[in-house]
Amino acid sequence: MPHCARYAFYYAPPIDHPLTRTAVRWLGRYAFGGRVPARTLPPAWEPLVTDPRRYGFHATLKPPMRLKPEFHSWDLQAAAADFAREQAPLDIGRLKVARLGHFFALVPEDAPAALRTLADAVVTEFDRFRAPMGAEEFARRNGPNLDAVEVENLKTWGYPYVFERFRFHMSLTGPVPEELRAAVGGHLAELFADSLRQPVVLDALTIFMEEVPEADFVALSRAEFGGQA
Repeated sequence: MPHCARYAFYYAPPIDHPLTRTAVRWLGRYAFGGRVPARTLPPAWEPLVTDPRRYGFHATLKPPMRLKPEFHSWDLQAAAADFAREQAPLDIGRLKVARLGHFFALVPEDAPAALRTLADAVVTEFDRFRAPMGAEEFARRNGPNLDAVEVENLKTWGYPYVFERFRFHMSLTGPVPEELRAAVGGHLAELFADSLRQPVVLDALTIFMEEVPEADFVALSRAEFGGQA
């Protein structure tokens, strides 16, 4: 794979999971590949899903990164398999539709402490593969809304929202104008109602890849957790 590619470690339900099927009806794309079913998104709302469609339905554990020159995608996949083999499936309870600032996402109703522990481990375990960002990229990502902790995270880990700033979420929209929030939130709550009835078990680590800048992220491999629940 070319080293302009970026790789991320995500939680993504399997392709046949009810959450995946519902999210694809909303976003209009399978990150795993495959035929997209009939959409439920009103055409006028298409701009709201541009970003989550490109990134694919997921929750970020280790955000997108470029690799150091000595590594390749198969190194990541081997390391992910080794890591996953030592993990037990983690029940994170039921998810709900929530508005986080200006966008909507699925979040746990009551996230267990073990979820943060797992996310922290993924960030640290796979950072050895990450190429440091250059000054230009750092300046672009160092926005005015970041606090001191988030800026330090960006410097050290390449992303502001790790460790104490981590929040498990599965994005469903980009920024939603205030006048549309009630309608969008109501639509999403109705759309996902059935697929959110059961608790979610985080049972695998999925590597997503952006092959070239601005390309859609695709699921590259899925390493299932091998420990006992």
